[in-house]
Amino acid sequence: MDEEGPDVEIPIKRHHKHLKSDIVGKNFMNYDSMLVLSHFKGHPMGGYGGALKQLSIGCASAAGKVNIHSAGKYTLAEDQDVVWTDLPEQNAFLESMAEAASAVVDHFQDKIVYVNVMANMSVDCDCCAIAEDPCMKDIGILISTDPVAIDKACIDLVKQSDDPGKEHFLERVTSRNGEHTIDAACEMGIGVVEYELIDC
Repeated sequence: MDEEGPDVEIPIKRHHKHLKSDIVGKNFMNYDSMLVLSHFKGHPMGGYGGALKQLSIGCASAAGKVNIHSAGKYTLAEDQDVVWTDLPEQNAFLESMAEAASAVVDHFQDKIVYVNVMANMSVDCDCCAIAEDPCMKDIGILISTDPVAIDKACIDLVKQSDDPGKEHFLERVTSRNGEHTIDAACEMGIGVVEYELIDC
């Protein structure tokens, strides 16, 4: 949102365990709506990346990314090197992503639409210097106004797939307890895990 500071902090209004606020670039405040476009895939830390990851880490400034990855222990961009040697327990990180996501959802309220593209799905994130090749065939594109439901639907579509690569994909998700982010976000009330798929 802005490579130049100063950052702004947006409050986490719902029940939270780790973060006091979400830290974003100052130009975040110039927008009154958001289109969240996500490449749904695996992720080396979060297990998977979709709408909730985009809302949290995708919207965060450098300091915000440090804040989320450290579950609130560090809040300065210059702490980014020390974070990797002092990572929190995995669920604390996943819950911090849900908390940061909740701040963005509450800021824009009902003026957000989510698009998850289920194509070229690797177990690695696009941010990896060297990502594994895709392990599954393309599934499609999902659109929703609920970040929890869209991520849950994507996970379920992977599970229901007959693609032999799904086991490798799901191993990445389960080994990082990735679905805990969905559960934490649902518990915070920023979305629901129930959904209806409508073909267009």
